[in-house]
Amino acid sequence: MASSPCGNGNFDSGLEIKTRSVEQTLIPLVSQITTLINHKDKPKKSERTLAAIHRVGQAVSVAVGRFVAVGEAIATENQELKDEMGQACFEARRAGDAIAQLTDVASALPSQADGRVTVFSDRTGMVKAARLLLSSVTKVLVLADRIVIKQIITSRNKVLVTLDHLERVSTFQEFVQIFSQFGNEMVEFAHLTGDRQNDLKDEKKKARMAAARAVLEKCTMMLLTASKTCLRHPDCESARINKDGVFHRMRCALEQVIDIVTEARSCGENQLLPASIYNGIKDFKSSVECLRENLYSSSPQSMGSQLEALVERTEDFTDSAYTSHEQRQAILSVCQLARQDTQQLMNAWIEAQSVHAKEATEDMEVAILKTCQSIGDLRREVHKVAVGRATDLLKVHGEQLPLRALKTAGAEGNLEAVAEYSRKLTEQKEQLVETCRLLCHVSGTEPLEITCVHAEETFHVIGPQIISAAQTLALHPSSKIAKENLEVFCEAWESQLCDMALLLREINDVFEGRRGDKRPYLSLPRPGKLSANLKTAKAVKLDAEEQTSMAKLGLELRLLSSDLDTEVEKWEAQEHDIVRQSQSLASMAYNMYLFTRGEGLLKTTLDLFHQAEVCASVSLVDEEKSVVMTELEKLVALCQQLQMGAKTPVQGKTATFQKVDSSIQTTKGILAVVLYLLPFCNKLSKKYKSERSSLGSPQDWRERQDASTPVREEGALNSKNSNGFGLKSLEQHMAGLNLLESK
Repeated sequence: MASSPCGNGNFDSGLEIKTRSVEQTLIPLVSQITTLINHKDKPKKSERTLAAIHRVGQAVSVAVGRFVAVGEAIATENQELKDEMGQACFEARRAGDAIAQLTDVASALPSQADGRVTVFSDRTGMVKAARLLLSSVTKVLVLADRIVIKQIITSRNKVLVTLDHLERVSTFQEFVQIFSQFGNEMVEFAHLTGDRQNDLKDEKKKARMAAARAVLEKCTMMLLTASKTCLRHPDCESARINKDGVFHRMRCALEQVIDIVTEARSCGENQLLPASIYNGIKDFKSSVECLRENLYSSSPQSMGSQLEALVERTEDFTDSAYTSHEQRQAILSVCQLARQDTQQLMNAWIEAQSVHAKEATEDMEVAILKTCQSIGDLRREVHKVAVGRATDLLKVHGEQLPLRALKTAGAEGNLEAVAEYSRKLTEQKEQLVETCRLLCHVSGTEPLEITCVHAEETFHVIGPQIISAAQTLALHPSSKIAKENLEVFCEAWESQLCDMALLLREINDVFEGRRGDKRPYLSLPRPGKLSANLKTAKAVKLDAEEQTSMAKLGLELRLLSSDLDTEVEKWEAQEHDIVRQSQSLASMAYNMYLFTRGEGLLKTTLDLFHQAEVCASVSLVDEEKSVVMTELEKLVALCQQLQMGAKTPVQGKTATFQKVDSSIQTTKGILAVVLYLLPFCNKLSKKYKSERSSLGSPQDWRERQDASTPVREEGALNSKNSNGFGLKSLEQHMAGLNLLESK
């Protein structure tokens, strides 16, 4: 799309706007110019209107002057863009001056008839100046955006060079030095790509970027332990295979990021996704409903072929060894019904065409409705099978039995047991890979399809890596490094299972029509923060043990918040105070989890501690205290502990890390207690509601409830003016971009 953000073809800049930051920067300018242009057909103005137009024109001119100054500073710092940027800035300044002159009251002439001042006598000049201004400003922004891309490419190149050095090291001392440099470079790359991911307008590119960054995040820790294991056991073939796999995957992920930001041919629209049942149903249904508008846009034969292609995709379900006989028969029955309804539609369609009907006949309308219904039944059936399979697998694999057995067998040096449990893990991997493929069929959106493909690839790759790590440990059972390496790969597997659980929930949300609003985030460099924006914050380095501890804590917190959401969904009364408070608690816990990954809105430790304080202020209403008093007392104590801990000032890296660890641990405790209480409260709530309904009319007990409910203080957590997150505005988070930093 090569159009300006104002949506008016008259102001087409000829440049494609790919990021939200460029688009959002242009919106105020478009608004002001639109204000001016809207008066072009009314040359005679009152003094008040004239003054307003004059202010807008001068404001545009001043804003353009400041904007051009920043653009010229960028040109000075980046010689390769100097000529292009200079020309764009010159054109923007000229257009701004023209608009200021055209809206200048002093230069306008009074009308001889009534003495009123006439402006915009040069209508063509105003439109021309507006077009030139929007075009030149957009060009400056797009050129500035190129610098962001250049920063990402430069950062990637540094990472690749260091990665090559890491792969060739032969001593621990050399490895430690180079890995320290590699870690710093990866942090820089993560921040640049994270900002870029959030700024992209294209949701498919955003999903691909998220997938690539997830690989890099998980592979960084794997690279550390796999390299250490290979250095400790240089003659071990399984250790070498394990390490080579990590390096290869990191390079592929780095290349994918660059493909996305530079729009290389291997990425974007040319990277086709597997044909999904959901998209097939959507296209087929669209073709059927289009018959209401045009009977001659396609042929009955083409519609029959389209249905058969759709039915063919269901073979991924019906041919699967893991699909039950009942599920297979249900899908086949719905497919047969869809064939019958489509055949009836085709017959009615052919009959309507034979009499040269101009619109769908009554028989056709009935057939269209029946066909759409049977296709909808097919979508529901495959969705039920895919989601049910995934849910069952997550429950079974949540116990991690093959992983535990592999760790034990490896530590005992039992190669036969490792081989046996490797086969079981391979079978588990194949089940998960196939399930991801089925979820891709029913995901409902292209970004979720991309996430499903990423999950499939991750299980496919990590499974064999766990096995090679286990083989290495079995060959060297006393090796602490080999044991640590196996732990890291197992944690990556567990992490992907967590990601799959979240993916499953998002797919269900799409299916049921629930889509959450996304908070915008802009990455375009702000003035004065172009090349030095990564040097202002001083990061506190975490050692490998601290990183592992933090990642594990975050995953545990994420699992608890996911369980809490699941428990809340079981409540019939979604407006209940307990439900609202629990949802807020789960949301805050998820933000704390994102903090441990260096993502989300909590950018500094101070943000995390502020979130902990808000989290500690959440309390559930008491329902039959005599039954759950013990758990409520635990909850109160934990909330007090979290609040006191969050308020306690600390200094230095160790103390800060300990405070973060304590805050997350206590939050986990709060979630665990709430998770224990929710089923009891739900049961009691249903019982209480039943008793009330049997004792009086709904109006009676509602009035009694209103009378007994105390008035909440204004500004409480569940006030209408609160979003329940207790977060500061985005602007207050811009100062810090590090996982941990001490004041």
